[in-house]
Amino acid sequence: MRMGMNRKLTLPDGRLPELLAPAGDPESVEAALRFGADAVYLGGRMLQLRAEKAALTDEEIRNAVDEAHEKGKKIYVTLNSIARGEEAEQAVEYARILYDLGVDAVLVADMGVLSSVKEGAPDLAVHISTQANILNARAARFYHDLGAERVVLGREATLDEIAEIRANTPRELSIEAFAHGALCMAYSGRCLISSYLTGRSANRGECTQPCRWEYRLLEEQRPGEYFPIEEGDGYSRILSSRDLCTIDMLEKILEAGADSLKLEGRMKSAYYVATITRAYRSRLDGTLSPEECRAELDCVAHRPYSEGLYRGEILQPGARGKDHPQEATFVGKVLGWEDGVLHMEQRNRFFEGETLEVLSPGRSVLTLRVTDLRTEEGVRVTSAPHPRQSLYMPCPCPVSAGDLIRRRDPKA
Repeated sequence: MRMGMNRKLTLPDGRLPELLAPAGDPESVEAALRFGADAVYLGGRMLQLRAEKAALTDEEIRNAVDEAHEKGKKIYVTLNSIARGEEAEQAVEYARILYDLGVDAVLVADMGVLSSVKEGAPDLAVHISTQANILNARAARFYHDLGAERVVLGREATLDEIAEIRANTPRELSIEAFAHGALCMAYSGRCLISSYLTGRSANRGECTQPCRWEYRLLEEQRPGEYFPIEEGDGYSRILSSRDLCTIDMLEKILEAGADSLKLEGRMKSAYYVATITRAYRSRLDGTLSPEECRAELDCVAHRPYSEGLYRGEILQPGARGKDHPQEATFVGKVLGWEDGVLHMEQRNRFFEGETLEVLSPGRSVLTLRVTDLRTEEGVRVTSAPHPRQSLYMPCPCPVSAGDLIRRRDPKA
């Protein structure tokens, strides 16, 4: 592997790794593909581990497949919930539908669903979800023998365990590892806290993330006197995890044997997807330094970052628990540019005189001062308070439809 800052990162055999991005709606699919993902994973109308609002219709999946294949990229669909009752039988027909839609692979965790997919669409590639908690080579080989083309390792896998799995599995079995996103305080997401507290099951895609709520202790004999749960050297909050960020250790993950780097966030916005995908694409391609990529990753809301369990432990110095202040706000999406005039759709309020940044794939961030802001009717305005309002403003440098516009916020 070629090493060093601003060098393209490759696998030990010289192949390029796959950058896999999330999408919970068509706009996020577009953003992921546009900003550098090699493949996109998304959920459909059944057995996906996210809320219904992150479920794409069959027609939306077909459109995503068409867009991805036109760009030489791939679409994977999650079928990784544990099936109940007749769902495993229904998955037979759904697998046929997904295959006919042109989906490149499905992710499964349930053995019954794996059987259903193989029955309904024998030629549809199967990836084994992280929900299967694969942490050893024997488990990986077992799923490969059942027809899996890829295993998504458990989020608890260390670098040494990835290397051990890679060394003891067939080379044609692809290995996928998480690179960025929310960490779960449970074992690869198998958790009943949300079910117990709210009646909404994490294992059915309805997690309310109660591990991220703020808790205090109440001693029975001291009603009304609440004690915060503290953190210090060697101990931490009883609940609430950091967010995973591996921008500084991508080389080590690839050296260990991961073929695909997974970014998490199907419930996030298209702006979030575009920002993190662009940062990791830039790191893999060597177009930005690790420091520049880290700065980009602070432009989205997140918990304090961690390298997860890759080094064998998750505790690291620094604050924990509260969300990290987001250093930029998504304010609009470029609809077009012509003769020095930018056409945009507003997403958050901004004002004349402010300095904005245009986020484009494959090039440096463009700064733009808001002047002569006008509506569709040509009326000049001094602010943009209306959601999804169509607006025009001068922009000397060419930009493209699909580019995103953000405003840097003062650091807390």
